Amino acid sequence: MRGPHNIWRLIRTGATLERTGAMNVVLDAFDATPALRFVARALGLPFKFLGYKGDPTMPPATRALTALGPAYIKFGQVLSTRPDVVGDELAVQLRVLQDKLPPFSIEEAKAEVERELGEPVSNIFSEFSEPVAAASIAQVHKARLVDSGEEVAVKVLRPGIERAFAKDVDAFYLAARMVEIFSPGSRRLRPMEVIEHFDGVVRGELDLRLESAAASEFAANTKNDKGFQLPEIKWNHSARRVMTLGWADGAAMGDNDAIDAAGHDRVELSNRVLQLFLNHALRDGYFHADMHQGNLKVAPNGDIIAYDFGIMGHIDEYTRRVYAEILYGFVSRDYKRVAKVHFEAGYVPADKDVDEFARALRAVGEPIFGMDATRISMARLLSYLFDVTERFGMETRTELILLQRTMVVVEGVARSLNPHINIWEVASPIVTDYITKSLGPRAIVSDLGKTAQVLARFGPRLPALVEGALLRQSNEVLPKHRPFWRWVLLSLMIGATFGAVVVLALDKIG
Repeated sequence: MRGPHNIWRLIRTGATLERTGAMNVVLDAFDATPALRFVARALGLPFKFLGYKGDPTMPPATRALTALGPAYIKFGQVLSTRPDVVGDELAVQLRVLQDKLPPFSIEEAKAEVERELGEPVSNIFSEFSEPVAAASIAQVHKARLVDSGEEVAVKVLRPGIERAFAKDVDAFYLAARMVEIFSPGSRRLRPMEVIEHFDGVVRGELDLRLESAAASEFAANTKNDKGFQLPEIKWNHSARRVMTLGWADGAAMGDNDAIDAAGHDRVELSNRVLQLFLNHALRDGYFHADMHQGNLKVAPNGDIIAYDFGIMGHIDEYTRRVYAEILYGFVSRDYKRVAKVHFEAGYVPADKDVDEFARALRAVGEPIFGMDATRISMARLLSYLFDVTERFGMETRTELILLQRTMVVVEGVARSLNPHINIWEVASPIVTDYITKSLGPRAIVSDLGKTAQVLARFGPRLPALVEGALLRQSNEVLPKHRPFWRWVLLSLMIGATFGAVVVLALDKIG
């Protein structure tokens, strides 16, 4: 029975896009073919003149998604991180999509808490407020713990939200298949992968245990970061549909008057928020990917507080090194180095010309570095860079797109605090320090040590694994050479052990 329901949902979507004037915006963003345009307009056109009551000041796409409900609002937010899919113009419109919906009642919230935590709310919280914030997936209440008297924030999922999202996501998959059928050229945008990415993000946000775990990991990574703090997760009072964490008390990051009244240095705050983000992305490879002003506060002691960990970004160590080398190459205006890094990483096909690519990168970098220092934008550089690499056949990498989008947001926060910030001057020490540590002699020895640790873990099984692989290659040749291969494996183990000892010795010296 899902088929008819999904078709009806697509008809409802088309009708809303028509009534809000967003249909052409969406079709243009996806470079829709005439066939796809015909199907989309046919679904929505009969409903175009039914009228629509909405905020006429909102962009059409934003107005349409708001009208369609929670899943579409969240989908719009995810698409705002993918300008490679929807284009820069629509991505900008979607960034201002307000993730706000009318709250559900305090009685429903308390009932959810009691079902999840297995005891009456009054046994856990001495105070439990009306909702202080309500979004598409959950809402937040301010409460006070009975046992400690500590003020906390209690995040509660909307009743029935999982089922509602499952239905809409199912329709999104059908829409993606239709796009691939009626618009073969859109396959380069990988619509099914876009929906799978969205599905994964939403599944993570619909299980608050995963958000709690993300917050816990983020806290462990950043515990020694001066001037930065995270609310503590209260694991005893958290579950799949309820998350309890310490209350973040302070001035909203977007309220400059309150920040000034509290006596905080906005120039220092702007530098710190940018450097913290770069440290999290480069040093840890795990960063807050929704670091806008609504998710940041300034504590009375001047610390920056981050909260809401529904969207986190992850970059593996190799990609971090590549990213840092690219930034460093641009800072030093060594475009040949930047080009070679792209080729070595496999980001650009090997059949392209490295010198031609370097010239294209120079065309990106030089105009930016010719600007006044206060107008130079790292986020703009990354955006231009993606444009160039796309022309040279670079395959889209979701984690780098998310990083670039977050960089845009963080730069916006920094500039709102200090419009005269020199982004590159503030970022340079972090990037340079990371390059020094990740590409110098110690980094090479550290890599060897990590390889040795892996070999050591597999040591007891390694001879059998290698022998088995070789046996599969040639059952006749190997028996004659078993002693030789055993000596080779023994040498590998000795080398691995030696490497591990060297790393430990260097760590103690350092």
